[in-house]
Amino acid sequence: MKLKGAEIVWECLTREGVEVVFGYPGGANMPIYDAMLNYPVHHVLVRHEQGAAHMADGYARVSGKVGVAMATSGPGATNLVTGICTAMMDSVPVVFITGQVAAHLIGGDAFQETDVTGITLPITKHNYLVTRVDQIAETIREAFYIARSGRPGPVLIDICKNAQVEACEFVFPEKVKLPGYQPVTRSPRNLLDDAVELIEKAKKPIVLCGHGVLMSKAEEELMQFAVKTQTPVASTLLGLGAFPASHELSLGMMGMHGEAHVNLAIQNSDLVLAFGMRFDDRVTGTLKTYAPRAKKIHVEIDPSEIHKNVFVDVPLVGDLKTVLRDLIPLVDEYDHEDWKQEIRGWRTEGEARSIMNWDEDGKLHVAHLVADIWEATEGNAIVTTDVGQHQMWAAQYYALDKPNRWLTSGGAGTMGFGLPSAIGAWFAAKDQEIWAIAGDGGFQMTAAELTTAVQEGANVKVAIMNNQYLGMVRQWQEFFFEKRYSAVNMLTPDFVKLAEAHGVPARRVTQQEEVHAAIEWARNTPGPVVLEFRVEQEEAVYPMVPAGAALHEMIRRPVKA
Repeated sequence: MKLKGAEIVWECLTREGVEVVFGYPGGANMPIYDAMLNYPVHHVLVRHEQGAAHMADGYARVSGKVGVAMATSGPGATNLVTGICTAMMDSVPVVFITGQVAAHLIGGDAFQETDVTGITLPITKHNYLVTRVDQIAETIREAFYIARSGRPGPVLIDICKNAQVEACEFVFPEKVKLPGYQPVTRSPRNLLDDAVELIEKAKKPIVLCGHGVLMSKAEEELMQFAVKTQTPVASTLLGLGAFPASHELSLGMMGMHGEAHVNLAIQNSDLVLAFGMRFDDRVTGTLKTYAPRAKKIHVEIDPSEIHKNVFVDVPLVGDLKTVLRDLIPLVDEYDHEDWKQEIRGWRTEGEARSIMNWDEDGKLHVAHLVADIWEATEGNAIVTTDVGQHQMWAAQYYALDKPNRWLTSGGAGTMGFGLPSAIGAWFAAKDQEIWAIAGDGGFQMTAAELTTAVQEGANVKVAIMNNQYLGMVRQWQEFFFEKRYSAVNMLTPDFVKLAEAHGVPARRVTQQEEVHAAIEWARNTPGPVVLEFRVEQEEAVYPMVPAGAALHEMIRRPVKA
């Protein structure tokens, strides 16, 4: 079967099971868009290529499939860069397909020519420049395999325009042969035995649940291990939802804005079991004082993460699901009741400082609003966020019992992630309730995607927490720069009018007594909806571990008098 390169692109995508593509056409990918009309793939026309990247990212996180985003050359391709970086930092499988000028024009500064493979080399798992039509099928096949296997991540394919219009015999590669890329799935028995020995000796063990638990689909194995060994489970920001928040062994989130009792448990533990996480600086605080008395077992599929930030005693390189299945039969049952009781004491002390005790002042606190949305949705919604204070409050107070319902930019910390990732999530789970909890700053970065939501009928609810500040930067300036506020006071538009201009129903909430009715109105209104909450302006997220401090050196909310 002889096909043009543009047709081969869609033949390969449909054979990979792709049902939806997020993108934006232009001169260098026009043949691909022309060929698309003959294939049963739904295309979502975004308003900015960054939106396409985040939508594909959100789709991948919820569906477990590979997301796909497209853009033309030059500015179209460079507009994807932030979203590519976001997917790379959070290990999300997305294939990005960009158009490129004809091969004979490369290097000549042709119109909209940009070396996007060079630009994205550090922020992709792999990338390709395709100059000939006969390279397309094999390249796409490899790209999907690389994106989804091992430690997932983004792959970019840059296809020259001549390759799109030329024709060749099409043969879909049934197998992928990459001798230099062989992800390890199993750890050797001797290292498993070493881990078992540490587990047997531990009196104060703690599991650190990372994004890898979700990526590996190892939620059940984590539950079996935690229950059998009676080991408390703490979560990274991206690990939330992998272990039910309501479970007695669940501690909550660790790290810079983690719960105080979680950080204290890590610092006082004698064994840290890191499952699918990379010891990010937001998790550890200063490394020289991190879990100082603890032995460390690290289960991680990416060998480059072993000993990178924290030296560990037993490295178990492999797929987390497989490693835990091998490990669970080898460990005995334990009690650890004294250790759990010690942690309960810290938790009780922390509850006395909770912002949930500050509910009679008549002000709108973001933490309370997140809890109100959690209560209204019974904790079952898919929740996306932008980045900043609202993100941390959402992580703290939207308690998740189910996996793949928490979408946030962890490693890159990308403002503007919330709305487009929610739209992508809707395409993956149209039967689910979806809320984008956004800050006034981040929302404005990708607000144009409201029209995309309208055009697609995406049933997403947007809660804008408007304090007219860049809240997290303002908090740092309050704590560490003597309240010398610099470039953080943000004049915001009328978000209700802005939403309505996009064709989205909207309400503004300024009083506590309006909150519940507004949330229910949003939930019962079909299609996209915007709620603007005028929240307390100078609220701070607690606890907070200052830069360069140890986990136990948290700034904590004062106990209310």
